[in-house]
Amino acid sequence: MDTSPKSEIDEGAAERATRRIRILEEKLEIVKEASKPGASVAAVARKHGMNANLLFGWRRLHRRGALESRRHAKPVPLLPVKIDSPTLLPTVKAGSTAKTASSVRERGVIEIEFPDGIRVRLHGTVDTLLLKRVLKTLR
Repeated sequence: MDTSPKSEIDEGAAERATRRIRILEEKLEIVKEASKPGASVAAVARKHGMNANLLFGWRRLHRRGALESRRHAKPVPLLPVKIDSPTLLPTVKAGSTAKTASSVRERGVIEIEFPDGIRVRLHGTVDTLLLKRVLKTLR
């Protein structure tokens, strides 16, 4: 527990409201300062405008050698993605309510546009036999 005296008004509160990104050298310097004999982690953290829990975490990572190893970690490569088929709606699980099943089906939409400008849009479940008849008639 930190028993160091604090002022009535915390003047640095506005400065600490924004998150600061520190480079590895800064982190190591702060960890070194907090690791000196007799040093208060809370006081060192307050001096640098940071939360003491963050500094405790850095110290733990430093002891494991993980703080430094993050510097040499290779970034994960991003791969190009191409979607060839449309996304399908999830199927309804057995035992679910009829209301859920109907709401999943109602979200589906099929839109067909013919070269002569005729457009057919179908919402919800589609009777395949009826759709075949409509398309045959429109041809």
